[in-house]
Amino acid sequence: MSTSTDPKVASLFQPLSLGGLELTNRIAMAPMTRGFSPGNVPGKDVAAYYKSRAEGGVGLIITEGTFVNHPQANGYANVPAFYGKALDGWKAVVEAVHSAGGKIAPQIWHTGPARRPGIEPDPSLPGIGPDEVVKDGQLIVRRATKQDISDIVAAFGQAASDAKRIGFDAVEIHGAHEYLIDAFLWEKTNTRDDEYGGSIENRNRLAVEVVSAVRAAVGADFPVIFRFSQWKQQDYHAKLAYSEADLARVLKPISEAGVDIFHASTRRFWEPEFAGRPETLAALTKRITGKPVITVGSIGLGYEFRGTVSQDDTDPFRNPNNVDEAAKELSAGNFDIAAVGRALLNDPHWPNKLRTGRRGDIRPFADEALATLVR
Repeated sequence: MSTSTDPKVASLFQPLSLGGLELTNRIAMAPMTRGFSPGNVPGKDVAAYYKSRAEGGVGLIITEGTFVNHPQANGYANVPAFYGKALDGWKAVVEAVHSAGGKIAPQIWHTGPARRPGIEPDPSLPGIGPDEVVKDGQLIVRRATKQDISDIVAAFGQAASDAKRIGFDAVEIHGAHEYLIDAFLWEKTNTRDDEYGGSIENRNRLAVEVVSAVRAAVGADFPVIFRFSQWKQQDYHAKLAYSEADLARVLKPISEAGVDIFHASTRRFWEPEFAGRPETLAALTKRITGKPVITVGSIGLGYEFRGTVSQDDTDPFRNPNNVDEAAKELSAGNFDIAAVGRALLNDPHWPNKLRTGRRGDIRPFADEALATLVR
């Protein structure tokens, strides 16, 4: 069996040094909510799940979303916390990944307005967001007070500090997909008239404060990743910014607050971000901020994120060979790391098989993989 690297994807397997983060290749495992942590504590099966991806050749594992220590931070059943006894579980995950030679970062989040009453740890609490939401006479989302905001910012800082303390290699802040930070960023979910609403700069304030708190908590040399998106869970065509100039107004203050790496979340990594312009969101982000960028969006899949299989046999992106296009984009300097999501769920050894030209041996993603922790 050949162990040489397939030249079509060689750029994806070049080492990368980002400050104190030394990666063996440019493939990251994208964060994917799994819901296999009863009591909000990751167990041995979760540790084995992440370890197998390190063994399979992933350069950087970004964990599923893990909620910070705030009463309304969690939005889903059986997802892991990032405080209290859950930290012992996460320490075991880190040790397992490191034993396989991998690097790992937790994704810390606050689900904000995505939370609904009935969710652990306190089922009586509604979500929390920039604006109040009432449905059928029930309070679904409570408007965040300035004290709430202060508490949430502190919780992110504490989570980042704990991530460094228990041995993680970096930390990712979830600022995308209509969760709390993104809900403040997006004008359609933030109609506040105080210093956290109105202009782009005001809507940016929570993101900047969270990044600043995280940077202060981990010091100058610990890598901080910030994930953002234009699209939202309820609106695939949504945008934080409709031009490069406005995108710069969003990203530059967040970058200057202490971000080392941006994670530009898209549904299709290859698509131009603005009409009439060739650049992808990742390429624009890199040019605007000057920071390294992770791209993500249907890499290695036969169909797009939350989409359907293309019937157009001439579409070069309808099959797993779109990784060749990703490798070309990386070689062109349009991003630095490619995050792979569902392609890794069914086949932990996807990177090693890709690298050595064994594409025919890759187990393609199937929905059944969502029902278990494939190891």
